Amino acid sequence: MASGADKANRLPITAAMMLTTLMTSLDTTIANVALPRIQGSLSASVDQISWVLTSYLIATAVMTPLTGWLSKRIGRKNLLLLSVGGFIVSSMLCGIANNLGEIVVFRMLQGVAGASLMPLSQAMVLDLWPPNQVGRVMSIWGMAMIIGPILGPTLGGWLTDNLTWRWVFYINLPTAGLSLVGLWIFMEQDKGTNDQTFDFIGFGSLSVAVGAFQLLLDRGPMQDWFSSVEIWTYGVIGVLSGYVFAAQTLSAKRPFLSRALALDRNFVTSNIFGLFTGILMFSSMALLPPMMQSFMGYTALESGLVGIPRGAGTFLAMLIVGRLLGRVDLRFILLTGLVCTALALNMMTGFDLSMTARPMIISGLLQGFGMSFLFVPLSVVAFSTLDPRLRAEAAGVYNLVRSLGGSIGISIMQALWTTNAAVAHADMSARVAPGDTQLNAALAPAFDPSSLTGLLSLNGEITRQAAMVAYIDDFRVMMILTVAVIPLLLIIRPAKGAREAAHAMSD
Repeated sequence: MASGADKANRLPITAAMMLTTLMTSLDTTIANVALPRIQGSLSASVDQISWVLTSYLIATAVMTPLTGWLSKRIGRKNLLLLSVGGFIVSSMLCGIANNLGEIVVFRMLQGVAGASLMPLSQAMVLDLWPPNQVGRVMSIWGMAMIIGPILGPTLGGWLTDNLTWRWVFYINLPTAGLSLVGLWIFMEQDKGTNDQTFDFIGFGSLSVAVGAFQLLLDRGPMQDWFSSVEIWTYGVIGVLSGYVFAAQTLSAKRPFLSRALALDRNFVTSNIFGLFTGILMFSSMALLPPMMQSFMGYTALESGLVGIPRGAGTFLAMLIVGRLLGRVDLRFILLTGLVCTALALNMMTGFDLSMTARPMIISGLLQGFGMSFLFVPLSVVAFSTLDPRLRAEAAGVYNLVRSLGGSIGISIMQALWTTNAAVAHADMSARVAPGDTQLNAALAPAFDPSSLTGLLSLNGEITRQAAMVAYIDDFRVMMILTVAVIPLLLIIRPAKGAREAAHAMSD
């Protein structure tokens, strides 16, 4: 609970909390548009560069459930100062990274440092303000969380085009610095306790399992999957660690994840939904900037501007969902979100290299709209029937699963893209026969396969077309996943608690 001194300084502390929220939410999208430049600067392959995103998401996912224990162990202020300070240092290290290995490690450190910021920020705001003002303050606080992903692509594109990609990380320094000073000056020191037990076996085994399976997904395409000893090693370590985690969870007196969480149908179903929505949201944001910049000739800023409608759709839907909560069946709101997302992805399966930005703007707006119709109601459903004593732990699990969905989705979609692009390239190339005079006449002069210059130009165009075919295949897979989770709506149990929670969120 917040002290009297903290409540007296609630305005500057809340402002500092909003800065941390803006910073962490901005980092979910700001680096995406810079990926092609980072790839070229660090001599990384197309499938390797996705590690810049997945390493951050994995570290955040694993460390988020530690927030509650750490805040009690060392105190909220100490944890906040360490987290913000660590974010500053790791952001600076990301900016000066000279190779792929360095930036992946530094992004992991950034994820570790930033994992506690969002849940602690929300908890502090709830504690600082009286109940009759919490709704209004949380709405203002939530604006920082929404504005970050909206501004991220445009700001990242502008920084990349006008400065360098390194500034998408350096931009965190002034924001985090202001937050650090505000917390240091205005927040009262609180003491930690030594009587907080923690299941390090459960946490450690889960971390190793998640890391092993992520490495398997990231390294699989380059190592020809299970024909490689390295991939088998990751798989065995992941399975064994998962077994240890399951055994520890079932047998420990106080396991890392409470067994009671698995008994709540709404919570389990919401986490399944959260996993898939994480896959859909993060995968789309990771795929589109490289597609626009590498194969369609967009600048980083232009690709960022095309991403604004997605954020605008999210913002617009948040306003609508807030009015619907408590008045409309949550399952119908979720169905609307899934339908909008499926329609957007279906539209994306019609993308081609000669199109204007309009299809991407419309589909982005529709997808952003649909995502808000998923995230907000899912949060209500997840906690509506849980024992209030489990909500803090459940929040960590819920965020962990969603972040895992993002990292898994990016890895799987990137692996599918790599494989399908190679298959499409081989198939198209096989149709080009140098002795086919009719084909040569159709391709001449720019793509004449009888000359070296023409052959190189033709290969470049085949590469572009094969890449677009692979992107479309990814969008189709995501659309099928969206439709496939719709039957899960039948499992969700409408409860009185859900309606009350919805009313609380909308007030």
